[in-house]
Parts: sequence; C-alpha cells; structure tokens
Amino acid sequence: MKKRPTGGLVYSTNPNQNVSGFGDREPSTLPPPQQDLRVHLDRLKGNKEVTRIVGFIGKGDDLSDLGRTLKSKCGVGGNTKDGVILLQGDHRDKVLKLLAEAGYKAKKAGG
Repeated sequence: MKKRPTGGLVYSTNPNQNVSGFGDREPSTLPPPQQDLRVHLDRLKGNKEVTRIVGFIGKGDDLSDLGRTLKSKCGVGGNTKDGVILLQGDHRDKVLKLLAEAGYKAKKAGG
C-alpha cells in the first residue's frame, strides 16, 4: 500500500480544528548585525554580469526594501525573490560598502 504525501498537513478528527496559516509563517527578520550576507558575481547568457546577494533571513517585504535600496543607490535594475537580491552588473564593492554602512555583516564570495 503506497502512502500519499500530505504536503505537510496534519489531519485531525476534530471538526473545529483551526489549520489556517499552519506552516505558512515567514521567519522574523534578524537585525542587520546578525545577518550574514554573501555577495557573489555571476555571469549570465550573453556574458552579462549580475551581483547576487544571498543569506538574508527575514520577511519578503524586508528583503524587497533592502533590494530596492541597493538598486537605487547603485543606479541599476534588478529583482528580489526566493531570498536572493540580484543587481545588474558588477557592484560587489559598492554593495559591500552600502551594507556595512547599514550595519550588515557581509562578505565577498567567490563566483
């Protein structure tokens, strides 16, 4: 007999069981000094460079705010999704400086 995956849902025989929001919580955002960010340089198709910032622990809105700030200060486009900030071009040094000024722990990482 095969077991079907339940997708993380625990079934209950209690008809009044409240399961709304179960397992959907975003982690609370750590303060900047507790964040451990890594700044990478990636190459995409067409030999385009992208600065990738990973390691942010927190809410999606806070990640978007940080990404928006970095894009604005660097004067470039980019996006934020799945806990990663992408900036068009090689802006590692500027991003490291901006993150340090904001109180974040950040290091340059390989490729």
